[in-house]
Amino acid sequence: MPHTYNAVIAQSGGPTTVINASAAGAIQAALRAREIGTIFGATNGVLGILQEELFDLGRETPETIEAMKRTPAAAIGSCRYKLKNLAESRIDYERILDVFKAHDIRAFFYAGGNDSMDTADKINKLAADSKYELSCMGIPKSIDNDLAYTDHCPGYGSVAKYVATAAMNAGRDTEALYTSDTCSILEVMGRNAGWIAAATGLARREPQDAPHLIYMPEAAFSFEKLVTDVKAVHAEFGRVFIVAGEGLKDDKGQYVTAETSGIGIDSFGHAQLGGVAEMLKAVIEREVGIKTRFNKLGTNQRSAMHYASLTDVNEATLCGKTAVEKALSGENGKMVTLVRAPGKRYQCSTALAALSDVANGEKCLPPQYITPEGNGVTQAMLDYVRPLVQGEAPVAVGPDGLPQYMRFGRKHVTKKCSEFNPN
Repeated sequence: MPHTYNAVIAQSGGPTTVINASAAGAIQAALRAREIGTIFGATNGVLGILQEELFDLGRETPETIEAMKRTPAAAIGSCRYKLKNLAESRIDYERILDVFKAHDIRAFFYAGGNDSMDTADKINKLAADSKYELSCMGIPKSIDNDLAYTDHCPGYGSVAKYVATAAMNAGRDTEALYTSDTCSILEVMGRNAGWIAAATGLARREPQDAPHLIYMPEAAFSFEKLVTDVKAVHAEFGRVFIVAGEGLKDDKGQYVTAETSGIGIDSFGHAQLGGVAEMLKAVIEREVGIKTRFNKLGTNQRSAMHYASLTDVNEATLCGKTAVEKALSGENGKMVTLVRAPGKRYQCSTALAALSDVANGEKCLPPQYITPEGNGVTQAMLDYVRPLVQGEAPVAVGPDGLPQYMRFGRKHVTKKCSEFNPN
């Protein structure tokens, strides 16, 4: 590596409550590093690199960078831009290297999930093939908690805290009106992994507490079983509260609500899901004969900074800081992981995993976290998630009584490459 070089950080995919904390950790570490001259932010992820939309993070105030830890979503800017497959086309990847070369960028920090780690891995491999010295480091991000090789993902602890509390609050509402609205359904995110749905089990401190039934993608779902479960719970408590992950699958592994038309597939080839709550409501009202309502948290569950887990914020910041420190020590082609120490007292440290391994892996709920009936979670699951929701992250409150969030000034750098037209 040259004695002094520049770096770039980008964010990708669905934002989380703490992806900005990860970015802040990386930015602060880069600004302290003698080896790094300028740390650029790439507006809207890898698309910003392709379009050469870069701004100088060093020209933002230290207060603005620190305030990222108290701001939800992706302040640098995220995207879901689909890069071409490297084996089929090198155009996008070569364009990225051209931008890197033009701005003497030798370190690339990418905060994202599986697809982002795959992108970083391919950029890293092309740089090596092109004899361009570049360090590519991944910073984990996933509310779904489905990244392999890490005990948990930054973003999960906060969404777990939020959905568990939402189930607790809505459950009391159902309890208050059980003579009329006797069944409630809470639909949460989770395409293939049920970690978010499973976290709502924290809300059930006593048998009568919500949620009474939790359905997750890892346990084969059937409407016949749903009807049986609902009837049994209603007979016991006079009311039913259900949490359902959006990615419920039948015994053949097919999504029960996946759209099969062209508009039901996103740019990454993933089925667009939704409608689980409506389907369950219709079946329950028809087959059980009780009035049912449903709630959908939508993007609120991944942007609820007002109730973020302090543990999550601190670990997210640590992941960003570690990514920069490891790159400076010579590591390359790796993603930072979180490692839980054995024992009852929660302790967590960091390690590294190869980008290529993370990109091709997926971590689903293990069988021991799901009850044999497939409609709830075990004590092992609760023991796993409880440490991750601890503490309340501080939030700056304005004179109007609402949270105050930062926004970058964005001092854009002069473009040096030809114009890019995305596919």
